[in-house]
Amino acid sequence: MRPRTARAVAAVVALFATATACGSNGGGGGADAQVTVKAAPAGSFPVKVADCTGQETTIAKAPSKIVTSNAAGLEMLLRLGAGDRLIGTGFPPGKGSLPADLAEQGTRVPVLGDRAIPKEKLLGSGADLYVDTFGAMPMMGGGATGPSPEEFAAAGIQHVYLLSTACAGTPKAAKAPRTDLGQIEDDIRRLGAVTGTAARAEELVTGMEKSVGDVRTALAGVPDDKRPTYFVFDFDAGTKQPTAVCGRQVANAVITLAGARNVFADCDADFKPGSWEDVVAKNPDWIQLAVRNRGSEEATRKAYDDAEAFLENFPATQGLKAVQEGHFVRLGSEVTTIAGVRNADAVRQIAATVHPNLVKNGQ
Repeated sequence: MRPRTARAVAAVVALFATATACGSNGGGGGADAQVTVKAAPAGSFPVKVADCTGQETTIAKAPSKIVTSNAAGLEMLLRLGAGDRLIGTGFPPGKGSLPADLAEQGTRVPVLGDRAIPKEKLLGSGADLYVDTFGAMPMMGGGATGPSPEEFAAAGIQHVYLLSTACAGTPKAAKAPRTDLGQIEDDIRRLGAVTGTAARAEELVTGMEKSVGDVRTALAGVPDDKRPTYFVFDFDAGTKQPTAVCGRQVANAVITLAGARNVFADCDADFKPGSWEDVVAKNPDWIQLAVRNRGSEEATRKAYDDAEAFLENFPATQGLKAVQEGHFVRLGSEVTTIAGVRNADAVRQIAATVHPNLVKNGQ
């Protein structure tokens, strides 16, 4: 377990976190600007948070009406116990994609946009806090940019970011691949401070660190060059041109912590269009069939079967080592590429599959 685990709630509320713009111990995922989160005694305000450039926002009181841009922020807020304050989301989670204990509450959150929330709808939502996953990049799904700081202020909406995702594509983002979950843990702590749920945030982070720490200990004797190579096949993104999951994506940290080596860790982005020629040249030891939950076990199982059948029958991939040996990891996109608590569960599941003699799933 990392030294950060010992960080107590008292430390969180005195000087909540001091981190680089994309997280504190996040495997080279930081930036030049310093990001701080500062709070008064536990559960009290004001709280100061900063964006990817270091610009600070002061949250004077706990928000009562929160809108989030996508499923990552939505799930974090539900886990923190702030679900009763959620009044809207964009990019809603698909049916079955939230864990069972959060699904009912999650489906009650109004959907303000099937993709990015239209600017006018966001500004007229009545929210006092907007949790943004996308940062300064164009709002996904249409190329339009989000509201300006002046427009947020005029609408009475304070604007905070998930730095683990919003900062990754900015010019200040570090170029090194992400190799741990420190950035996500910092985001959970930030949201805990902002919503007055710091103690719950610390519980969630402690659980993540314990799970990942157990895997790290189990794999300590496996040298880097003996760790298998690994390709995330995003079946739902299309089969004509594969998508490369790159080093700055959270999935790279998940794969690394699980004792594998992402074959596209060296591409400088979150995601990039790839080619089957690139995949063949990498010839991975393991391939993750990363499909989205279809809303039922039967439908999701069929999606995994279809992804596997494609690789087995497509001329370019049927000769790959992983395909020939049946080395497939059936693990959903949501827990691998979307930042959240379940990234730690994904670490264990991948490790238990590729290192079955060293790690047992659920132990």
